[in-house]
Amino acid sequence: MRHALFFQLLLLPLYLFLSSPVLANEPFPVHVLKIQGSINPAQQDLLQEAMDHAFKERAQLFVLQLDTPGGLGETTRNMVKQILNAPLPVAIWVGPDGSRAASAGVFLVAASAIAGMSPNSNIGSARPVGVGGEDIPEAMADKILNDFISLVRASAQSRGRNVDWYVSAVKDSANLTGTEAAMNRVVDLVAVSVPDFIEQIGIRGFEWQNERIYYNINDVAIIDFEPGLWYSILSWMLDPQIAYFLLMGGLAGIFFELTNPGAIFPGVLGGLCLLLGLYALSILPTNVAGLLLILFGLMLFGLELMISSFGLLSLAAVISIFFGSVILFRFEYGIGGVPMPSIIVTTIGISAFVGLCLYLVAKAHRNKPFIGPHQLIGQTAKVKHWSRDHGVVHLQGESWTAVSDAPLSLQPDDVVSVSNVDGLVLHVIPSSTHNMSGG
Repeated sequence: MRHALFFQLLLLPLYLFLSSPVLANEPFPVHVLKIQGSINPAQQDLLQEAMDHAFKERAQLFVLQLDTPGGLGETTRNMVKQILNAPLPVAIWVGPDGSRAASAGVFLVAASAIAGMSPNSNIGSARPVGVGGEDIPEAMADKILNDFISLVRASAQSRGRNVDWYVSAVKDSANLTGTEAAMNRVVDLVAVSVPDFIEQIGIRGFEWQNERIYYNINDVAIIDFEPGLWYSILSWMLDPQIAYFLLMGGLAGIFFELTNPGAIFPGVLGGLCLLLGLYALSILPTNVAGLLLILFGLMLFGLELMISSFGLLSLAAVISIFFGSVILFRFEYGIGGVPMPSIIVTTIGISAFVGLCLYLVAKAHRNKPFIGPHQLIGQTAKVKHWSRDHGVVHLQGESWTAVSDAPLSLQPDDVVSVSNVDGLVLHVIPSSTHNMSGG
């Protein structure tokens, strides 16, 4: 018995060491990503790329600095799945002061392993809305609302947070400041900066893979993830209003090039804008019917040039472009859509621009051409070589085949006058300023 007791006493320090919280005594790399602006597919790809990079570089913690007014519902759901299934702990800090985690941001905070906010930031207002911010039609409101309530409830429960408040944020658009959120167990910490947030996490500790992890801030290596230029461009293009402007500007530029061939620059710029706009529309939730109505409107403008409709085709074109713009983006939770004032101003502007193009084309068709065969009659040309009743003359920097009604005795550099033009053949007579004799 004494031997057994002695053996247990020897193992007691080892038992206490193994059962104690894990404390990092070696360098503790923490990767930080900043997401600011609306939640869209570009943000989703950026988050996945940054987390993959952090995992590959053996980061111990991934921190997401968040400031968002909301975003697309499907993208939000995908980002929640990314955070819940991340290969390393994901902490979210809403800051600095004045920042917000509204709408889609609420779901991301609920899913994070550790959540923090700056004291004067806010979180909430996650009730689903339709395009342009209006309420969802009653027929689909309950279905969408319950779907997103289930998502936020499951996320908050898995992280041990205040489920009732998160449900109220989606159901009743509840809001809290950073300090209030910490007091109500909506978030875990209040921190004034990212380094402060990371330091408090180390002191407080966090659970990961059945271990309690602590670390000293002096051991932390903070590494910022810098997104590339393509992310900035894509994030800018995926704003519905920017995508709409690119589409309309591209169509206007190509229409100008088709009606005024040779301008080149409007066609090249219009083609570039159109391709970028179509790429953005392929990612955003769009209605094909809206795009077809806009194209149909431009086609009606073109027909106005060939058919005398007394303006009816132009009126129909304006109506088609307007309604196409209104329904271009289909409903999805979180999408801002294109504001009605922007649609009205753009429709009027595009219609006026296309009308100007058609006016210039029509005016050019009515006017007598400045350059043509009739302009050559009466002009003088120099003879290059001549044989009896035919030869070659030089006129306006070009060589022309020339004939005469009667044989002429002409020498190189003699001057003749153009009496008629038959296709590419000039009929010439002796110039009145030179004394030439017939042969």
